[in-house]
Amino acid sequence: MSELTFEDVTVRFGSGRRAMTAVDRVHLTVPSGAVVGLVGESGSGKSTLARAAVGLTPVAGGRILLDGRPLPRAGRRPLQMVFQDPYSSLDPRMTIGSSIAEAIPRGAVTGAAGRRDEVARLLELVDLSADRAACHPAELSGGQRQRVALARALAGRPDVVIADEITSALDVSIQGTVLNLVRDLHRSLGLSMLFITHDLAVVRYVSDYIAVMYLGRIVEYGPAESVLADPQHPYTRELLAAARRPGREAVDTVPAQVAEAEPADPHHPPPGCRFHPRCPVGPLVHADRAVCRDTAPTGDGRRHRAACHFAGGAADRPGVPPPGDPGS
Repeated sequence: MSELTFEDVTVRFGSGRRAMTAVDRVHLTVPSGAVVGLVGESGSGKSTLARAAVGLTPVAGGRILLDGRPLPRAGRRPLQMVFQDPYSSLDPRMTIGSSIAEAIPRGAVTGAAGRRDEVARLLELVDLSADRAACHPAELSGGQRQRVALARALAGRPDVVIADEITSALDVSIQGTVLNLVRDLHRSLGLSMLFITHDLAVVRYVSDYIAVMYLGRIVEYGPAESVLADPQHPYTRELLAAARRPGREAVDTVPAQVAEAEPADPHHPPPGCRFHPRCPVGPLVHADRAVCRDTAPTGDGRRHRAACHFAGGAADRPGVPPPGDPGS
């Protein structure tokens, strides 16, 4: 088990006037042996942060640390990533066994027989029979391919696993099976994990901590129970309101000026709080809250970190379940 830390991490794409900062000075910690759920809408920077962690996207600023030390540039890769699309994450020309064996670190096992035994062990770990090693990806379902992708990530003997939307491309009937597998692997292996998703029902099920990302920045972070039961940032409250369970009475109290507001351009994010152009408790509704337009909020909060000048009690929370009822 290891602790993964993002210190002031920034990722930029392009240059000059067309440059875009996809991740902006992110501070985030994945504690040793814990699952951190990273949530946010499409384009918030979640996957970019994940790709930066495993070296697929260069970092423009800041550091990514493992147990307080910079990630090694050579040798065993202590971070492994499971990608969103199980249909494109495996080489269709290779057998399942070959794909998994390729990821086993050199010297970890001895001889061809040792590699076969290790592949069989990893397949059984993800609830697949050892004889699947002879199959090609085309012979497997989407859920089975995603299990193979998990086995391949575990073959590298990582200290931290990063799972990027690993259930979003699967049928609903299969998602629960994969999520149960993730929980079982976390408990049995004690893995540290960054679990990226846009689905709050999923993150509620697997996470010890929750981080909420908006326009490249972490806007809320804390223990899962605390964030879900008492969300302090208005963006988190909007995500929770959108994820109400079926049959729950909808309460539409969003002011008209907020409902009509356009999402910010990620190439030109607004100054101050980036959420203020669509915030139901910000200057669009309360004219005296001009500080939101001018000053970026800190990560302080009443119970956990929330980057909002007016993070606090339920009085400002239209249409959101009260503390203790996260809508699950």
